[in-house]
Amino acid sequence: MNHFVPPGQPRLLADVGGTNARFAWQAGPGAPIEQQITLPCAGYATLEDALRDYLARCERPLPREGAIAIANPVDGDRVQMTNHHWSFSIAALQRALGFARLEVLNDFTALALALPALPPQALRQLGGGAARDQAAIALIGPGTGLGVSGLLPDGGGGWVPLRGEGGHVSLAPDNAREQQVVAALARRHGHASAERAVSGQGLVDIHRALCEADGLAPPEDWGAAEVSQAALAGSDARCVEALTMFCALLGSVAGNLALTLGAQGGVYLGGGIVPRLGPWFDRSPFRARFEAKGRFRAYLAAIPVFVIEAAQSPALLGAARALDA
Repeated sequence: MNHFVPPGQPRLLADVGGTNARFAWQAGPGAPIEQQITLPCAGYATLEDALRDYLARCERPLPREGAIAIANPVDGDRVQMTNHHWSFSIAALQRALGFARLEVLNDFTALALALPALPPQALRQLGGGAARDQAAIALIGPGTGLGVSGLLPDGGGGWVPLRGEGGHVSLAPDNAREQQVVAALARRHGHASAERAVSGQGLVDIHRALCEADGLAPPEDWGAAEVSQAALAGSDARCVEALTMFCALLGSVAGNLALTLGAQGGVYLGGGIVPRLGPWFDRSPFRARFEAKGRFRAYLAAIPVFVIEAAQSPALLGAARALDA
């Protein structure tokens, strides 16, 4: 919902995922993003409750406008989160909080908007050459779900962000072991989408499928943190295999996205999982599977991949840029 707001008005910014919601305050366009606080989504019955708690903690003037980047499709007034129970009306939330303007957009659309403004120290390149100027950019990132977006050049030096749900494309196995896992995911969920494997819960389900394929009982209380920690420590063979397969499948999906968009401007990896893997990810099959596209191997080998390692949520910057438009 758009209304005219005089320039220089304070802003509330939010990056809402399926697990955590990050909030921040900005004095106006171009001002520093301050007062960032992360709150657990499970701790609040509604998004409005979380927003009000943040505002109570934030000793700043009451914002007159807001932008919320949320891990969900945004189409119309009603928003129902895919990986959390929060549901709300954009217009009703704007009235309840007294905003003159409220923008709600997909979190990966917001992250895509932030990409041109990320400083070099917020990125780590993994293979490929130099990014081409004014060429399409791809964005993908596993977290609670699998976010997918990108930027297309508008022909005038600017960018158009993509608004899609590429995380739900069908997952394609590359070998017999992956076929076992994909079949298990299809039995469990009805459709083996990329997100069903390349996400936090997806890592858990890959591990479970591998254990079951080998006639073992997976630990019932293990989540993504336990599986990844055991894999990084090398203390459990199937956890190592699960995380290795996770990275390989992410490489395949990212390579598909790069080919689809012609992303010679680079592929950016966001989300909460990959940055935590550090050098282990660099040694994983990700890059090899990213390039493993037959006749287009050389095309993909030239495309740089950047791991986003920003200290502050880049989606907050993207939400601010959405208000600047």
